[in-house]
Amino acid sequence: MSGLVINNLTVKYPNTTLALDNLNLLLPAQSFCVVLGASGCGKSTLLNTIAGFVAATSGNINFDGNTITKSGIDRAVVFQDHALFPWLNVAENVSFAGKLAGIERKTCEKNTQKILQWVGLDNVANHSVWELSGGMQQRVGIARVLASKAKMLLLDEPFAALDAFMRESMQELLLTIWQQSQRQILLISHDIEEALFLATDLVVMGNGKILHHYRPKFNENWQKGHNTRDIKSDSEFIAWRERLFNQIVECRL
Repeated sequence: MSGLVINNLTVKYPNTTLALDNLNLLLPAQSFCVVLGASGCGKSTLLNTIAGFVAATSGNINFDGNTITKSGIDRAVVFQDHALFPWLNVAENVSFAGKLAGIERKTCEKNTQKILQWVGLDNVANHSVWELSGGMQQRVGIARVLASKAKMLLLDEPFAALDAFMRESMQELLLTIWQQSQRQILLISHDIEEALFLATDLVVMGNGKILHHYRPKFNENWQKGHNTRDIKSDSEFIAWRERLFNQIVECRL
């Protein structure tokens, strides 16, 4: 089937640390999943296993009907540290992923122009990346994975270092990209508001386990044109936020 299917996934590191404990999860194609939890709960290990960077001790992960055993061009990762190439300009950094995937040069250049417009960086295409702000550099990192052939984008807390105003702007940008590109996204976060606002599927983890799997509707409200601040200050949103906060606190006790 299309989408992501995780079956009885367990990951144990060589020092006998049990990072993931018998996880099962089904995410439909083009879903936006946010994995939420306290530090050390296993969420980054989950992302790295889906990416193919970490091998499963037992169980398996299937994406679009194929078992994941290693990294592949169908999955692209954006880390907290954007890891851009400082010797390349913005457009060259973005087009690098397309060239690596074997996309023809003219097509790659056309795609790069379109993607830079998506992320609002077409006016700095020829700038060096070190000239950009942290938020703009993170947008370049997201643009680079969009230029690849990846069907799934995996993001490991990419906005953690940004201030509150820039972070919210990047959340809105990510929803726009998700709508327009029609790709599946899995985002790791420790920010409850961010998780609630973005997710079609919200997974709460604790101690290497999936504790809850919710399908909040706040993402849909934004797509209908509701203001971000209005969504996050709504009483239902606040009630959800407090419930999730208490669940995460309880699993740390």
